[in-house]
Amino acid sequence: MQTITKYLALVILCLSVQLINAQDTIPKINNKEKIADLEAIKERIKTEEREFLKTEVEAINKRLDKGELSGAEAQILKKEAAKKRALNIENRIAIVDNRIALLKRNDEGYKIYDAEDTDKVGFQIGGEEGSFAGFRIKAKNKPKKYDRRTSSDLVLAFGLNNAIIEGQSLDDSPYKFGGSRFFEIGWAWKTRVFKNSNFMRFKYGYSFQINGLKPDDNQYFVDQGGQTVLEEFPENLKKSKLSITNLVFPVHFEFGPSKRIDKDTYYRYSTDNKFKVGIGGYAGFNIGTRQKLKYKLDGERVKDKQKRGFNTTNLVYGLSAYLAFDDTALYIKYDLSPIFKDQLIDQNNISIGLRFDMD
Repeated sequence: MQTITKYLALVILCLSVQLINAQDTIPKINNKEKIADLEAIKERIKTEEREFLKTEVEAINKRLDKGELSGAEAQILKKEAAKKRALNIENRIAIVDNRIALLKRNDEGYKIYDAEDTDKVGFQIGGEEGSFAGFRIKAKNKPKKYDRRTSSDLVLAFGLNNAIIEGQSLDDSPYKFGGSRFFEIGWAWKTRVFKNSNFMRFKYGYSFQINGLKPDDNQYFVDQGGQTVLEEFPENLKKSKLSITNLVFPVHFEFGPSKRIDKDTYYRYSTDNKFKVGIGGYAGFNIGTRQKLKYKLDGERVKDKQKRGFNTTNLVYGLSAYLAFDDTALYIKYDLSPIFKDQLIDQNNISIGLRFDMD
């Protein structure tokens, strides 16, 4: 987890440095060039607002075809939309004309702070239209799609972890209950299966899963001739933990009620404050295994991090399910693939905890 955090911090730092450098290298533009750009913006405003009006009229026509509106109601809505867009053009062009006037009567270098002609780069959590994996690039004022069947969200899960061992009950597990935990973070897309119903959704994406196992009774993992076994450590262990990191691609069918929200030019289905059930599975790859040991040797504190394979399974796959209310769920996952390959006795990872789908 610390390694992933370091990489994320490095990426953010690099992006920040590049943005700062980009700002420093932007060539200075004189007032005449700024005025020419503003005149072009005025034409863009007209085109943009006309496109908005076209989208709104198409949405009204769809409602008319479905019988949601009468012909008279549709005509009223179209007139209101046309009036709104005409006023928008008038107001927005007036703002640009004021900027042009400011530039004409002031010297070179006069700064005007206005967002009319700027594109923005931002970061957000959630699946807003025009974003990918939380990043919103050059977000422009654009009309909403009449029917958006696919959305996306950040997935975060954590909880207790352990193993089901062939021939013995979970009560006899050699791993600590409460001390063994899992963590998962990823991104998921959700697509409505049926055109006119949101009862079933198809959910898919990618996740990083970190499964931790803490042996009991002062034991640690040892590779003995291709077999991964637990042995008693010669010193008094303060901590013994095996962390297995997997990159997986979960797939779920999600069921549950939703509320349809109708607007003048678009509609959406919302599952806020609703119960949801997700059933599915996942498959992926093991991308790292590490054992961490903490103990004292001759009065000195020792931290031993062993980055080895420990014969963990390379290809991982399993079943998972969740029961949710709103964005919070009770989550369970079970690896059908064994934790260690080529073992005399198979061990399969099992996790239970909380899951948050933050859309």
